[in-house]
Amino acid sequence: MYRDQRIVVAIPAYRAEATIAEVVLTLPEFVDVIIVVDDASPDRTHEVASGLGEPRLVLLKHEKNQGVGGGMRTAYEKALELGCDIVVKMDADGQMDPARLGELLDALIDGKYDYAKGNRFLHRGALSAMPRHRLLGSLALTFLTKMASGYWHIFDPQNGFVACRSAMLKRLELPRIASDYFFENDMLVHLNVLGARVVDVPLPARYANEVSSMRISHILWSFPGRLFGRYWWRVYERYTLRDFSPIVPFLVSGILLCTWAVLFGSWHWYLSWQTGVVASTGTVMLATLPLILGFELLLHAMLLDIYSTPR
Repeated sequence: MYRDQRIVVAIPAYRAEATIAEVVLTLPEFVDVIIVVDDASPDRTHEVASGLGEPRLVLLKHEKNQGVGGGMRTAYEKALELGCDIVVKMDADGQMDPARLGELLDALIDGKYDYAKGNRFLHRGALSAMPRHRLLGSLALTFLTKMASGYWHIFDPQNGFVACRSAMLKRLELPRIASDYFFENDMLVHLNVLGARVVDVPLPARYANEVSSMRISHILWSFPGRLFGRYWWRVYERYTLRDFSPIVPFLVSGILLCTWAVLFGSWHWYLSWQTGVVASTGTVMLATLPLILGFELLLHAMLLDIYSTPR
């Protein structure tokens, strides 16, 4: 128990035979249950974990690899079944310091938040230890995730050191959340739809010689399109289906006006280039004014979305 809260730590594990023992055995005594989900690892992750002799350990195994999100879905469902107040996600690679687990929990308990996540970027000195490719990848995805999730005050969306209240987990449609490395980003989108209050906690990561199965190139190629799709899903779910907001007509009108302006202006620019006849002032205004108005509407929609961020 931690401050009268029953704590469960969930650890999705894949190819973690070299690190899983240290992660499990260094968890604080106040952790009530440790759930390790072996995601069909081809190495000895399951054997190492089962031989630790840790009485708090609940070891689960997937027969087929489901990804980190699939592992967390299994862990969350088991945690709710066992009864808990807060579930903390930790990776099995040893990058997350168990000694700082209490900082996540304090943010939930004292601040009455629903979801707390680590932020490596709030520790300026710790950033020098982050591999350059991970740093650049995180920075590139941050703005897109802010827009897709609606949590404009949140940074470092790929951080997997998170804690969630069981009451919020029960409201989430866990099967609809992504099963792969998109899990952390997708979780934020679903939380925003439910109006969950999310907070960043300064928690530096520890980098050693571990090998990550996450390919930065694949993420930078695939995530932007998925985040774009999630943005529109969130707008529909939160601002149309659950509670209609001016954000929707602002977005639709802004997109239509900007599209008209670009197409109309481009066509007349092409005609002017082909004929050598300069477009009239009225023609220029018919392209310029819709572009300005459309941009203003899109900007207002973004500002309303920022203002609507659950606090």
